[in-house]
Amino acid sequence: MRLFSLQGKLTLLFVGCALFGALIATALARWFDMALLSVPLALIVMLPFLLWLGGLVALPLTRLLRALSGSVVAFRDGDFSFSIGTERRDELGELVHAHNELGRVLRDQRQNLFQRELLLDTVVQNSPTAMLLTDNADHIVYANIAARQLLNSGRALNGLSFAQVIAESPAILGERLASGQDDLFTVTLNGEEETFHLSQRAFRLQGQQHTLYLLKRLTRELSRQEVQTWKKVIRVISHELNNSLAPISSLAHSGRELARKGDLTRLTLVFDTIEERTRHLDSFIRGYAEFAKLPQPRLSVVVWSPFIDGLARQHRFQHVGRLPPNDGWFDRAQIEQVLINVLKNAHESGSPADDVLLEVLDRGHEVRIEMRDRGSGMNEQVLANALVPFYSTKRSGTGLGLALAREIAEAHGGRISLSNRDGGGLTVSITLPNKIDA
Repeated sequence: MRLFSLQGKLTLLFVGCALFGALIATALARWFDMALLSVPLALIVMLPFLLWLGGLVALPLTRLLRALSGSVVAFRDGDFSFSIGTERRDELGELVHAHNELGRVLRDQRQNLFQRELLLDTVVQNSPTAMLLTDNADHIVYANIAARQLLNSGRALNGLSFAQVIAESPAILGERLASGQDDLFTVTLNGEEETFHLSQRAFRLQGQQHTLYLLKRLTRELSRQEVQTWKKVIRVISHELNNSLAPISSLAHSGRELARKGDLTRLTLVFDTIEERTRHLDSFIRGYAEFAKLPQPRLSVVVWSPFIDGLARQHRFQHVGRLPPNDGWFDRAQIEQVLINVLKNAHESGSPADDVLLEVLDRGHEVRIEMRDRGSGMNEQVLANALVPFYSTKRSGTGLGLALAREIAEAHGGRISLSNRDGGGLTVSITLPNKIDA
């Protein structure tokens, strides 16, 4: 709490000195009866006293200012441990208090920052994802434990040339790291195949260009997913085989009995049924082979108007909205196959033909083809599994139509999504990159 201001103390000191000087001058004038010389003599007499008093007053101020100066220099050098003790109750005391409070705040912030950095470093160091950070000179400035184990047998990587490190890595790993692109690849490490997902991002840090490399090991996740996929495939194939082989086996037994009895009329019906089930099984196997041997898309410029007209000649629908001003960039035959399958499903869903709508939306870097109907839609279970291979709710369906559509869309670098419409029906959206992103 401020008791006296610094200005008030100095004013009081000057007034006191002036009064003391006046008393001395008056005493000298009366003593020597020399009024004109009393003031100079008083100043001469007071000069030693004033010098002593000035030094006495300035000494604590000088010490305090030196302490503040030294503490500020320490703050500049990152040392916030200094604090200054004082009993002053004036502006300088408030300055010292503010200085000490600033030091306390800086110490707390430094401690909090240190704890956050320690926490972040602990998380990054123990992450299973290998992380590498390189500077604009292509030197490694940071690498976590996973990166050191993957690229340098656990030894430090900081300061090493990134080009040298990838040159000493397995060939495929080095090629992917040097490619400058995100990638998913498999490499043989210690005699075992490992699958990695590589992400690369460039950014500026403290005014300099840096590149962050993230290598995530996906071997276990993909293996589990592969096992689950095979289980689904085996279940579907077993189901289809049983649905065909069980009737065929039963009919073969019945046919043997009919042949023994000489009932040729009913025997013909048995053979017709066996032929129908065999044809269905052949169709299922052919669909499986087509799905497994999907060729890579051959991208080309596709003019929208003739493309849409060609679809309209095969299935009835209403085209809404305006076509994009830019031509499409995709494999015409594959995308046409996808749209025909979706339009066929829309008509089979019970939707009136006039309510089957097709719209092409330009989104700048991508184009979206939307097909909407007013059919029965899908429940949550069907919607969640509709894109899974061999999943079908139709009696004669193979479960490959939408799965093949997803494969084709993803092979183009796009995606397909399904959603129920308000008021009933389904929306199928196929998103494809425009030519500028191809």
